[in-house]
Amino acid sequence: MRACGVTEVGGRVEALDLPDPDPPGVGQVVVAVEAAGVGSWDRLLYTGGWDVGLVPPAALGVEGTGRVVAVGEGVEETAEGDAVLAHEVPLPGGSGFWAERVLLTASALTPRPDALDPETAAALPVAGLTARQAIDLLSLEPGQRLLITGGAGVTGALALQLAVAADITVSATASESSAARLRELGAAEVADYHDRRWTARLEGGFDAALVAAPGTADEAMGLVRDGGLLCSLTSDAPPPRRDVASTNLYVRPDPALLADLADDVVAGRLRLTPEAMPLDEGPSALRRVVTGRAGGRKLVLVP
Repeated sequence: MRACGVTEVGGRVEALDLPDPDPPGVGQVVVAVEAAGVGSWDRLLYTGGWDVGLVPPAALGVEGTGRVVAVGEGVEETAEGDAVLAHEVPLPGGSGFWAERVLLTASALTPRPDALDPETAAALPVAGLTARQAIDLLSLEPGQRLLITGGAGVTGALALQLAVAADITVSATASESSAARLRELGAAEVADYHDRRWTARLEGGFDAALVAAPGTADEAMGLVRDGGLLCSLTSDAPPPRRDVASTNLYVRPDPALLADLADDVVAGRLRLTPEAMPLDEGPSALRRVVTGRAGGRKLVLVP
């Protein structure tokens, strides 16, 4: 089958011809992939920074959507032909979603609503779950203030929308070209991160900060009130000070929560802007994401 991934740990990301997944075992299914998400985290898969059980030669990708084409023993909640989406780690077959087929655990699947197209569905799992889990962790009350650095990125923009829906007042950092879009999503103010004095452009005393832009955690910490909370999505949470709790968050697969997020997208409560690319352009897609040239769009690969 056609795939995109690596032949060895630390190897070059390239188009591959891989064997089909093994037949599904107990509690497993094989899914024919219709679209797969691309994220900066995919770089960690092949460099060894995130152990998801990849066994090269293997496809990258830990999120995607498609239709079930084979069902293993003991699977009752999913049948052949069902449209599903998922974020699963570790990968039970040692290979990921950047392929024509992938072996998954049936309990990791979320039904894909009929009104949710494959490209948007594939864009949702990791970014959506990360945003939702971060907002839940911060536990802010209506009327409190939240700073999001990197608000124009896929995860930052989803977190912004979730916070605004909870009546939280959100300020965000982004480029000037993204400011209008973030205000349309509900941001109360947007500071241009290109301005070296961006912290001075914002009124401090935030109840919490969500760090979605690498290298901004220390600056964000300085804007959080004493006793507030900082959550970093970029693994760089500073040591706690001034009674500000500081923590790193790493996404957890959660099919039930993913189902709620999918319903939010269908209902128009969450907006995503996916950009589809052919599967064999996976290396180019990954470069765009890692270098910040995706323009706030979630890139997805279509076999």
